[in-house]
Amino acid sequence: MRTHNKSSQGAVRMDMLHGSLLNKILLFSLPLAASSILQQLFNSVDVAVVGRFASDQALAAVGSNSSVISLMINLFVGISVGANVVIANYIGQKDERGIKNAIHTVSVIAVTSGCMLLVVGLFIARPILEAMDTPDDVIDLAVLYLRIYFLGMPFFMIYNFGASILRSMGDTKRPLYCLVAAGIINTVLNLLLVIVFKMSVAGVAIGTVVANMFSAGVIIYILRHEQGPFKLDFKHLRINRPELRKVLQIGVPAGIQGMVFSIANIFIQAAVNRFGSAAIAGSAAALTYEYYCYFVVSAFSQAAVTFISQNYGAGQIDRCKRIFRLTMLLSVACCGLLNVLFVWQKHLAISFFTSSPEVFHYAALRMNIVLLTQCLACSYEIAGAALRGLGYSMLPAILTVFGTCVLRLLWIYLVCPLLPSFDALMVIYPISWIVTGAAVLVAYYVVQKKLFRPTSLSPILQ
Repeated sequence: MRTHNKSSQGAVRMDMLHGSLLNKILLFSLPLAASSILQQLFNSVDVAVVGRFASDQALAAVGSNSSVISLMINLFVGISVGANVVIANYIGQKDERGIKNAIHTVSVIAVTSGCMLLVVGLFIARPILEAMDTPDDVIDLAVLYLRIYFLGMPFFMIYNFGASILRSMGDTKRPLYCLVAAGIINTVLNLLLVIVFKMSVAGVAIGTVVANMFSAGVIIYILRHEQGPFKLDFKHLRINRPELRKVLQIGVPAGIQGMVFSIANIFIQAAVNRFGSAAIAGSAAALTYEYYCYFVVSAFSQAAVTFISQNYGAGQIDRCKRIFRLTMLLSVACCGLLNVLFVWQKHLAISFFTSSPEVFHYAALRMNIVLLTQCLACSYEIAGAALRGLGYSMLPAILTVFGTCVLRLLWIYLVCPLLPSFDALMVIYPISWIVTGAAVLVAYYVVQKKLFRPTSLSPILQ
């Protein structure tokens, strides 16, 4: 491969195996971060529009669903990480047959997982929100939003798995362009349906579904017009068992880790709910900025996964080590700068979502405690991504489960009854980030020392 390989359709693929790493990691990560931020803007616009033009209850209804939505989609988002690793590893080996089989297997997984989420979401919306102690003045709106939102799950999954395929070849720009257009559609529909037609949470949910339909259609079009083994051919859509096993081997532990995060956050959300609708709304507003910062970290972790997968497949061990160091440094620097910026400008940031002094109080508390220390999470995100790029997905998943979920649950049930305040609840975030980061970093260096030997084989291919 050359540095940039253009097909006849104009697609640009990045050569991750040769040349400068810093420039390529930035070229890969920045559009990916922008894409994720735009995707989060779907929900942010939902929150802002209902907060400004509907009611505090509508704002709380949309915000209280974030942890539920994350819980239900994270398993399959994790599997898309497995798809990225496997396809990137095949690219490193220049195995065109493996690339083709993996892409068509992943496409079937995308449609199947989206349909499963649609059905499950419709049936468990009310029971899970009731179990989270969602307040009576919020729950009906929250259930309505969640059920409409999950009608778009097949399209959401098609986009995410399709974007994962493109990322494996180093293409993060076209998914970004797709989401720019989808974000504009979502914003226009939200404003129209909420302000003009007074549809409240139903309006913003419908806007998100339509935007997901658009992004899925565009990503299918892109893959249908790819060249060689990257082209999506409907006639070849089938599950290839060896590729499915490899994708699940990497993806399922990553997905379970994401689900465990969400389970822990659901318990935290349930604890937040006990402080009332103002606390729910304030927490939701502050959480939006945590997502923006997290997506920067996630972009560099995706770069670590993809670059390390390709280079490990090609046997370039020294580049794997440099990729880890660069992605860690960049993620800490960028996340830390954003954390400080948002907290510094918290009055302006929160004012986009609410004018209520009580809601502002809770949002500011969460930003001062959680957002300001969020860059600590880079330690386990990047180290875990590097391990997955090398084919070790279960180890970081297990460590993260104990370092986050177990620790956070213990805090909620043992410490919070003794310190029943909102800020005491929020302190568990930086504590769990420190503990988990230390554990996963140690694991990475142990595996690196063991694995990076001339006779080592990629565990992805064993």
